[in-house]
Amino acid sequence: MPSDIGFMRLALEEAQRARLRGEVPVGAVVVRNDQVVAAAGNAPIGLHDPSAHAEMLALRAAGSQLQNYRLDDTVLYVTLEPCLMCAAAIVHARVRRVVFGAFDPKAGAAGGMIDAFALKGLNHRVDVFGGVLEKECGALLSGFFSATRSQGSGS
Repeated sequence: MPSDIGFMRLALEEAQRARLRGEVPVGAVVVRNDQVVAAAGNAPIGLHDPSAHAEMLALRAAGSQLQNYRLDDTVLYVTLEPCLMCAAAIVHARVRRVVFGAFDPKAGAAGGMIDAFALKGLNHRVDVFGGVLEKECGALLSGFFSATRSQGSGS
């Protein structure tokens, strides 16, 4: 039976592909009944679309694959704590569970900056669990930003 770690490794593979395209390395995988339904990596730069976060692209692909905008009984694995935009989409899609890797204290909406999933009045509750392969997910991001900063400084 596949595990959270196994699916997070698939999300990390998507993040690596995003990094190779020059995107911030975040990857996401949507799973239903232990089967991958959709996967995506960040693409806002390449798509010229501020909403093209890995989570958003994976949710869109899953909806298309399942022929339904409601993604009941799905689990979303993502290498970085979802932002507020992605958290709202996750709630609206009725995702059952979110598992993320690295915490994001600056923009995270699952407790990092705000806990959007705990807001009162939401018509759907999402089970959220963070810190799966946190070191690997965080190292990929910090390595990317470190390399980006050193390239920008002329080093």
